[in-house]
Amino acid sequence: MTSPDRHQHPRANDEARASEGSVIDLEHGDIYVRQDGPRDAPVLLLIHGSASSGRSWDALVPLLAGLHRVIRIDLPGHGRSAEPDDGDYAPREQGRRIGTVLDRLGVEHAVVVGHSSGGYAATALAEQRPELVTALALINTGPGMDAFIAVGPAAFRPEQWPPPDEQIRQFASTGFRAGYDVPQELVEELRGLPLHGITAITTAMRASTAYLNERALPDRLSAVGKPLLVIFGDADLRWRPSSAADYRVVPGAEVELLPGSGHTPIVEDPPGTAALLLPFAETHAVREREG
Repeated sequence: MTSPDRHQHPRANDEARASEGSVIDLEHGDIYVRQDGPRDAPVLLLIHGSASSGRSWDALVPLLAGLHRVIRIDLPGHGRSAEPDDGDYAPREQGRRIGTVLDRLGVEHAVVVGHSSGGYAATALAEQRPELVTALALINTGPGMDAFIAVGPAAFRPEQWPPPDEQIRQFASTGFRAGYDVPQELVEELRGLPLHGITAITTAMRASTAYLNERALPDRLSAVGKPLLVIFGDADLRWRPSSAADYRVVPGAEVELLPGSGHTPIVEDPPGTAALLLPFAETHAVREREG
């Protein structure tokens, strides 16, 4: 396994790696975007999963931003992005909006990384905008509903909001390996959501399920024909870890298991995740034209 320390960009400096947040005004609701790394470097787009936001990548971004222009998007109704006024959380619509955001940012090519259900938005983006996506990396993204194994507390009801911290920890516990302490930052982020944010999470989850039931992800990705890296924590409590092998039907797919990681290796093992992502991203990176 390659150490991420070997991949520090020799030209990167503190100014070039400066973090910058902005809001993109879209037709059905504003989208919050954060960028890190040299602005002339190849683009690495990070898409978070359900009940989360771009902040879920915080520990990983410093390991990636030396070589890449790292772009994080808060999906509609999540984090600091507005709830879409059309109420559409389907992966296809998420993919369309992500594509529009990248157009606004002047991005022509990107290696796209999706964690969990963020992988469905990443796949939908590649289906719609193949010229924009040079390669895909999916992290603990379930290939089909037959691989779903999570059992635990049901989603919160409106009359329960906001719940106590312990209830939030129980709800989020399957997002990590057994015995892992749910980060307090995640607890606070979930507790701080307005009521419509909970509606966004549950609606987006249902839309992801419908997307998978319509066509399993390996079939979609085979048709897309993009280079693919699949990373799976081998202690995932939401998706059967052995289901990572389902992606091997995609021609040329690389499938890697991270030992000791659960559903969220981007938090549980940032160095291990970066060590797999960086060589793949560098292989398929395309530097944007200047000016």
